Amino acid sequence: MNQSQTGLVRTIGRWSLAALMVNTMVGASIFGLPALIAARLGKWSPLGFLLAFAIIAIIAACMAEVASQFQDAGGPYLYTRAAFGRLLAIQNGWLTWLTRIAAASAVANLFVTYLAEFFPEVTRPIARAAVLIVLVGFLAAVNYRGVAGGNQLSNIFTVTKVSLLAFFVVAGLAALAFRPGIHMNPAPVYATPSAWFEAVLLMMYSYAGFDAALIASGETRDTRKDIPVALFSAIAATTLLYIAVQYLVIHTIPNAGSSAAPVVDSARRFLPHWAVRVVAAGTLISAYGYLSANMVHTPRVTFAMGERGDFPAFFAKIHPRFRTPHVSIAIFAALLLIFSIAGDFPGNAMLSIVSRLFVYGSVAAALPVLRKKHPNADAFRLPGGVFVSALVLLLTAVLMTRMHKGEFLVIAATAALAFVNWLLARHRTIGFAPET
Repeated sequence: MNQSQTGLVRTIGRWSLAALMVNTMVGASIFGLPALIAARLGKWSPLGFLLAFAIIAIIAACMAEVASQFQDAGGPYLYTRAAFGRLLAIQNGWLTWLTRIAAASAVANLFVTYLAEFFPEVTRPIARAAVLIVLVGFLAAVNYRGVAGGNQLSNIFTVTKVSLLAFFVVAGLAALAFRPGIHMNPAPVYATPSAWFEAVLLMMYSYAGFDAALIASGETRDTRKDIPVALFSAIAATTLLYIAVQYLVIHTIPNAGSSAAPVVDSARRFLPHWAVRVVAAGTLISAYGYLSANMVHTPRVTFAMGERGDFPAFFAKIHPRFRTPHVSIAIFAALLLIFSIAGDFPGNAMLSIVSRLFVYGSVAAALPVLRKKHPNADAFRLPGGVFVSALVLLLTAVLMTRMHKGEFLVIAATAALAFVNWLLARHRTIGFAPET
């Protein structure tokens, strides 16, 4: 069986990679963000997704070229290391790791919140902790025993949640066509430039995660051929789904911008009670699917960092039987569980996407540098790649201006931790593997 240089087994094919990206993008946010976007853009909100798609597409184009040059796990951390060295790579790795732990723990809490709609007693402290332990423990066990199992579980969640959302979309569009009485005109909204900026950032948050799947490149069969196709297939399919959901929400709910559960509120307008419950259950499946995707790819960040001496060496250990980074998986699961039990859902999508803007910018900046370093690399070449790279850097810089003080402080603290990590790695402190 084909293996990477690290010993990880290459079992993730093109469409499994695309499914992993869709599973990470289509998380719990699709059930809440339509209202926030509608409040800012009103009737223009479905078209807003086309603008967000254009921005995400050029970011993904840069990632497709850069990622296709690498055969090992690590994603943006690995690309930054090859282009700019250890300091920026460690900064990138920490930012990616901590952001994904916080995002996943928030979704774990969101899962419990939605589960309370069916079983109210799960909000009690002991019951809540027990649910979270089972929730995270099962995913960790599946991925501990092999990436194939985790990959198959991710595929199952992807198919299930997309099918449920497709059911919602088809039923809703049919209802609007044959029952015109349920059609609502969106509440008038004056979309200011500031509102457009915030809406685009929220929409970009709904795409967040396509890049995370690239962390598992060490288990992808053919990165050069599979990554570009998987990226654009996943983003295009997700865009169509988001536009359809947004359109239904603003045209079936009075004052959609004030809805706390827009998809479920929309479903109540045209589906029978049992079907509304099915859509509500889809929220649980979507949230759990998001967690399953994170359990596949996030541990590969610390695995890659440990492998190259940028993190404690034990993070890079591979299970002798299952060929998985079992220590990184176990530590990620433990931290995810601690954050989930100790915290709650912050509802701060802006922090997540602002932190990712730094990662996107680093990958775009790496493109021309890697072209210069490896002009004959056997990789996908993006037409006009240097121009696209500059455009991504400009866009991310502009969008970063929307960062608030709280978000800046969190990112600054993360950068400080990463700098300490770099000092330890740089001086080869005991517990770090030698630099490769």
